[in-house]
Amino acid sequence: MRKPKILVVDDDPDLVKALRLRLRANNCEVITASDGYSVIAAAQKEHPDVIILDLGLPAGDGFVVLERLQQSDTLSSIPVIVLTARDPQGNEQRALKAGAAAFFQKPVDNDELLNVIRVSLPHRSAPGVAMMS
Repeated sequence: MRKPKILVVDDDPDLVKALRLRLRANNCEVITASDGYSVIAAAQKEHPDVIILDLGLPAGDGFVVLERLQQSDTLSSIPVIVLTARDPQGNEQRALKAGAAAFFQKPVDNDELLNVIRVSLPHRSAPGVAMMS
């Protein structure tokens, strides 16, 4: 069974590093993008199982990225978990309406985030996934 592939999109290198360590420790393959422009290209190339997306990105706001993902036939089925420092007031509803599967404010509770990733994984990789026990 292959490892779930997670695309982490954030321009904060420390957060990306921490998430990469945590996800790899939980049997995930991690790919990263640091701006709104490279997200779509990375998603098309890598076909991740889940995308963790910051809203405040250089070269493309996270909401623009969400919209572009939803408009793509090949990418619209990928669950997107928004992880942002922005105030949830207004942004949470907007993100969920734009197609996000979940919304978290930084700093995130790792166990909660891992649980939502586990629930969001497509069923093709869910049976027997030894991930995040």
